[in-house]
Amino acid sequence: MILDEESDPLVVPARQGRAVVLHRGQQVRITDICGRQVGDVFVYNAADLSEHHSASHTRTHTGRLFPEVGGCFVTNHRRPILTYLADTSPGVHDMLIAACDPERYAALGDPIHASCAENLLAAMAALGHPALPFIPQPINIFMRVRPAEDGSLSWLDAATAPGDSITFRAEMDCILVVSACPQDHVVINGDGPTPLALSVLASDN
Repeated sequence: MILDEESDPLVVPARQGRAVVLHRGQQVRITDICGRQVGDVFVYNAADLSEHHSASHTRTHTGRLFPEVGGCFVTNHRRPILTYLADTSPGVHDMLIAACDPERYAALGDPIHASCAENLLAAMAALGHPALPFIPQPINIFMRVRPAEDGSLSWLDAATAPGDSITFRAEMDCILVVSACPQDHVVINGDGPTPLALSVLASDN
């Protein structure tokens, strides 16, 4: 979907995903409508879907496990694709955990459960891209995963309040997909999945 800067926010229903096309310099704000909801964010070069945001390359580029305001997200070609401009949430986001997928839920005994991987595929297909060769690790906005000194990970519920948001700037023409994560087998989404909202803001070019 192409949203202009005058459009009303696009609601991403709970357990579903939506895609927007962004031009270089445009800003996008993702808002947690009800609070305590994780969003999986995927970003692709609009001209070449083989280039996409890469969590591992971004960790190398920034020297950080988790993103911070002012930081840059880079692609698997090590080029900037998003800048993390602003945040009204507690500022806790994850870049360690893979998108939930049918195999994850099958292992949990729930094989027909919605997943962020399937939401990504459906959102990209709606834009005319029905086949993706690879599902990258997302930027898990509002997700709290805490590493311990012994290397173990704790999954905590999102700490966001209703209306908390994060804002990115596109550093190239790109397709950004947000999945309102359907995970309800662990506590990351509090009492259960709820919607998110997407708003395209003024370009700073």
